[in-house]
Amino acid sequence: MTDTPPEPLDEDAAWAAFDARDRSADGRFVVAVKTTGIYCRPSCAARRPRREHVRFLDTPQAARAAGFRACLRCLPDEVTRDRQAVAAAISLIDAAEAPPALGTLAARVGYAPHHFHRLFKRATGVTPAAYARARRTARAARALAAEPSITAALYEAGYAAPSRFYADSDQRLGMAPGQWRRGGEGVSIVWAVVPSPMGPLLVATTDRGIARIAFEDDEQTLARSLPGASIRPADTNMHDRIARIVASTEAPDPLLPEPARRLSFIEAVSRALLDAS
Repeated sequence: MTDTPPEPLDEDAAWAAFDARDRSADGRFVVAVKTTGIYCRPSCAARRPRREHVRFLDTPQAARAAGFRACLRCLPDEVTRDRQAVAAAISLIDAAEAPPALGTLAARVGYAPHHFHRLFKRATGVTPAAYARARRTARAARALAAEPSITAALYEAGYAAPSRFYADSDQRLGMAPGQWRRGGEGVSIVWAVVPSPMGPLLVATTDRGIARIAFEDDEQTLARSLPGASIRPADTNMHDRIARIVASTEAPDPLLPEPARRLSFIEAVSRALLDAS
């Protein structure tokens, strides 16, 4: 049995990605410029050459074999290493009881803190600290449902002090922790399902913050998890405003683990919604 040969590179699609500086194409091919003799990532920030001066090659190795040298601006040979470092950092954050400091996280994956901060945000759309907050928020919601008290829930979620937990609950749960434990008792929630680059996204808000953001195509899970709340669809203006914010949020690197991509996207949308409120 012979191996199936790889599909040939679609040069029209490659040019479109290069022209748009599409970072999701990084690692899928490189762009070699005949007039300069260099090859770049598709997302390289350098000025675009004319199309007839460009070659698309599957790998950096192929570009070097053809006589091109790596761009010193976008460092195309570092794409795989960068992606592996971000994925490793995500695993460290996911496994940590409390959010790791940036310096600690960067050192563990072999990068300087400032450079890794920029690298992580470029790949995920959020900073390491924001990703850690999103992970802690998810843990807090689960802990409030499972733990015997609010105090036990906040420490289980990774909070060091009650004050931060209560401050976060307003924006991140849309209600006080006690109301969340009582199924949203007395809380009014408005929801909308809008398209996103990663599939239908449910966004549910209260007058205090965000009650739920999840990749769901209806409100059924929201209603089951918060049966004490008054839940209604968003009006047209709010629906359209949410849709615009979600549509303007870029999807994370498609080659990162899917759970991390989803959490990062949800966090980016959450931040945009809170900033716009």
